[in-house]
Amino acid sequence: MGFRLSGVAQAKKVLKRSLSGSRQASSVEVPKGYFAVYVGESQKRFVVPVAYLNQPAFQILLNQAEEEFGFDYPNGGLTMPCSEDAFNELITSQF
Repeated sequence: MGFRLSGVAQAKKVLKRSLSGSRQASSVEVPKGYFAVYVGESQKRFVVPVAYLNQPAFQILLNQAEEEFGFDYPNGGLTMPCSEDAFNELITSQF
């Protein structure tokens, strides 16, 4: 159980660092309890529940985003390193 909690805490740190200073977060409202991510070549915007941070598959994707992009996102929001189809499959199969 401690491992799971530490994974969630790490995912929250990654999300917080990636969204700090985000220009887009202030221009488009995101409901409380959700966050926006940009996926695929077209940078399609998805608004997903914060509860996704508890899921190991989503944590892996966050770590890949950190490795690929660091914390400097050109569009001002969290960018996921996968296709739209793969992201849709992830969120529909895991959650």
